[in-house]
Amino acid sequence: MQWRRSGAARNSWLIALVCVIGDVSALLVFDELAARSPNALPAGFWAALVIVALADLALALPARFTGAVTLVQAAARIGTAALLGGPDVGVDGRVGNATGLVAAGYLAGAWLRGRWAWVALGALVLAVLGARWTAVPPALDTVAVLAVEALTNALLPWLAGRYTSSRIAFLEEVKRKRRDAEEQVARALTEERGALARDLHDTISHHVSAIGVHAGAARLRLAGLRSTGQGGDPKLDAALGQVERSGHAALADLRRMLDVLHGATRDSTRQPGLSGLDDLVDGVRATGVPVEVRTDALRPDRLPGSLDVAAYRVAQELLTNALRHGDGERVELRITQSAAELVVSVANGVRPGPPAHGSRQGLDGVRHRAALFGGGVVCGPDGGSWRATATFPLEATP
Repeated sequence: MQWRRSGAARNSWLIALVCVIGDVSALLVFDELAARSPNALPAGFWAALVIVALADLALALPARFTGAVTLVQAAARIGTAALLGGPDVGVDGRVGNATGLVAAGYLAGAWLRGRWAWVALGALVLAVLGARWTAVPPALDTVAVLAVEALTNALLPWLAGRYTSSRIAFLEEVKRKRRDAEEQVARALTEERGALARDLHDTISHHVSAIGVHAGAARLRLAGLRSTGQGGDPKLDAALGQVERSGHAALADLRRMLDVLHGATRDSTRQPGLSGLDDLVDGVRATGVPVEVRTDALRPDRLPGSLDVAAYRVAQELLTNALRHGDGERVELRITQSAAELVVSVANGVRPGPPAHGSRQGLDGVRHRAALFGGGVVCGPDGGSWRATATFPLEATP
C-alpha cells in the first residue's frame, strides 16, 4: 500500500512538471514573438509566468485538494489572459495555462463527485470563455470558436476523467462480486464436505464398530470354552483378535479422513506413512500369514509427505489383496528406495482353482495413487507367484 501511494505521488509530480514545461514554454515563445514586434513585452509578463508555474505545480497536490486546484487553474487562466491580453499585443487568450487547465479538468472529472464536480466543470468553462473575452472581446462570428474551445479544453477532459473513474469503479465491483461468489462456493463446498463426513461417520463407523464388537464377543466366548476344558482353536482366537484390532484401526483411519474432509490440520490427524510399516505388517502376520519384508535404502524421512502417505496406502492395499486372493502361505513385501525412484512390490502365492473376482477398485486406487506422482503399476504372474509392483519416480515428485 505504501508503494502504491508513493507511486501515485511520483506520477502526480510528473504530470505537474510536464504541465509546467508545456505552459512556460508556450509563454516563452510568446516572449520571442513579442520581442520581435515593435511593442514591448506586457508589464505583467513575468507575473503571468510565475502564476502559471505555481498553478501547474499545484497539480501535484493530493487528490483531496482537486477542487481547490481546479479553481486555482481557472483563476490562473483568466489572470494570465488579463496580464498578457489586449489588442496592442494581439493575444487571443490561448496563451497561458492551457496544458494545466486540461489536466485539472481530467482530475476534476476523475476525483470529484456530487455538486463539487459540477462546480469544477462550470469554473473550467467560465475560465476558457472568460480568458478569451478578457484578452480580445469576441465578435459574433467567433461564438462557434468559443464553444469549441469550451468543449475541447474543459468539457472533454472532465468527461474523460469521469469515464475513467466510472470504469475503475465498475471493474472493482466486478472483482468484488467475483470474490463474493468464490467465497460462497468455498462455503458451500465446506458445508458439503462436512455433510459428507457426517454421513460417512454415521454409516461406516456403525458397521465397523459392530464387526469389532462381534469379534470381541466371539473371542471371549472361545476363551471361556478353553477355560472350561471344552477346547478352542488358538488360531481362530488370534484371527478374531486381529479382526477386532483391524476394526479399531479402520475407525481411526476413518476419523483421520473425516478430519481431512473437515479441513483439520492437527498433528493427531496426520496420515500414516512408511515409518509405520511395522504396525501394518504385524497386523497381516496376526492373521496367521507369514510376511517377509525387505527394505533397501528406505528413508521415509527423505520422502515428500504426500508420497510417504501414498506409498504406505499402496503397500496397505497390496497386502490386503494378497490376503484376499493369495493362497495364505506366504507374502513378500519389498520396498526399494533410490535416488531416482521408490518401488513398492508385493508377491503372494496363487490360490488353486479359478481366480477370485473382485471389484478391482483397490487396484484402480493403487494405479491412481501412482499416476499422481508420475508412476505406474505392473501386476501379473511371476514364476509361481503373483506380483504387483508400484513405481514412484522421485524426480517427478511435486
